[in-house]
Amino acid sequence: MDASANALNWFEISVNDIARAKKFYEEIFSIEMPESDMMGMKMAFFPADSMAGKAGGGLVQGPYHKPSADGVKIYLNGNPDLDIALSKVEAAGGKVTMPKMKISDEIGYMASFMDTEGNGIALHSNN
Repeated sequence: MDASANALNWFEISVNDIARAKKFYEEIFSIEMPESDMMGMKMAFFPADSMAGKAGGGLVQGPYHKPSADGVKIYLNGNPDLDIALSKVEAAGGKVTMPKMKISDEIGYMASFMDTEGNGIALHSNN
């Protein structure tokens, strides 16, 4: 791997019900996620600025995508304060599995939750 390259190029969160999962993530992050059908899969995309070299990702419902609490752990951007998204998780149908915890002054904070599909997801923010 090129040492200057991002370690993360793309991420996919596996879902069983694209409409339910899309609604959950749109609610907790106050975003809109455009949808698409590609190669037999239903997808909904998180906002991303790929022109600025930022990694993007989305929700995927398809035959090779199975939600799991024990899969790869991704940390979604919870800035400016992950308490904002975390406070919406349970009302949107998820479950907080680790409350906001300070990592360090330099790194910031983390928390985790279970989404409506059974995926274990983490959040990170500077505050």
